[in-house]
Amino acid sequence: MSEKRQSGKKAASVSHVEYMILECLKNEVDLSDVQADMAIDAVSKKRFDKGGQNVLGLIQNMMDRRKHKLPKDHIDYTEKGE
Repeated sequence: MSEKRQSGKKAASVSHVEYMILECLKNEVDLSDVQADMAIDAVSKKRFDKGGQNVLGLIQNMMDRRKHKLPKDHIDYTEKGE
């Protein structure tokens, strides 16, 4: 588990849970098996890398939009508009 995660902290809100799930997806899901199946030549590798970057950007955007809704003592908490 990520060191940033607050072990034992209860879910303070739905947004808090969503943020933690997104963080887990971003940091802990291993896509190497999917990559091995789909990226079999130079063109498909380039497509896979681009698709992965796009999805990572979506996940990061979703996380960023929830940071102001995290508990104020959460390490990633930021004021709205920062």
